[in-house]
Amino acid sequence: QVPLVESGGGLVQAGGSLKLSCAASGRSFSSYSMGWFRQAPGKERDFVATIRWSTGGTYYADSVKGRFTISRGNAKNTVYLQMNSLKREDTAVYYCAARVRPFAGWATTRGQYDYWGQGTQVTVSS
Repeated sequence: QVPLVESGGGLVQAGGSLKLSCAASGRSFSSYSMGWFRQAPGKERDFVATIRWSTGGTYYADSVKGRFTISRGNAKNTVYLQMNSLKREDTAVYYCAARVRPFAGWATTRGQYDYWGQGTQVTVSS
């Protein structure tokens, strides 16, 4: 069973908005931090944003800073990604991830996360 499930992806015109959601499914764990990554066709899976569960502190990739907002839900292991002013280059499969171990810095690489979702497609048209 996939630990995390993403939803909210779809097709949107450039300049539009989408809100992605991610929730834990089945497995019980407590996240220290959660994050979003994205992978465009033929490219590596890149960091987008992360949030520390206890403090709500956030950190973003430069490419999305000022346009995307990560937030946590009231339910444990629930996180959102509000995406505004979308560009064609934001087109990708977006993945949610969770890290359970404490980490002093910001977790921005794939190997720093313990659980992943299967991804949701976001397509931005011109």
